[in-house]
Amino acid sequence: MAEAQPVRKLSPDHNHDGCVEKAMQNARRICRDRGLRLTAQRKRVLELVWNSHKPVGAYDILDGLNQDGQKAAPPTVYRALEFLIEADLVHRLDSLNAFVGCPDPDIPHSGQFLICRTCRTVTELDNQEISGLIESTAAGLGFITTSQTLEIQGTCQGCRLAPESAQ
Repeated sequence: MAEAQPVRKLSPDHNHDGCVEKAMQNARRICRDRGLRLTAQRKRVLELVWNSHKPVGAYDILDGLNQDGQKAAPPTVYRALEFLIEADLVHRLDSLNAFVGCPDPDIPHSGQFLICRTCRTVTELDNQEISGLIESTAAGLGFITTSQTLEIQGTCQGCRLAPESAQ
């Protein structure tokens, strides 16, 4: 089996502002091309999701909106997140009840996510062999997949190599 390549792997010289700006440019282009409406509220929710490379919960997003001076309610956040998920701009991580930005929204894919239980960093994989194996195994059982998300929890290399006092 081919080695899975991470879609999102942060280097020490990672330009976070640049990656957030790229995500926002992609979102504007994708919404324009698909005839979707990227409202100011949806855009701000997406920015809050991309604020870090760690999963963010809906109530953290709500807090961010309220800190902006908006008087948002939970349904507002959940509607915006639903739109962003449907537009393939955000992934929901069920095990964490949280959301991460999709670094490659142009290409339909089934995500496999490595979730560090120590630092909560998420690495998204897009390994077609894993996806194909799941689909073929399911088909062998008479099951047709419509979507798949695989969440794997463990400890990232950075946390494993960090001195215990830093953890």
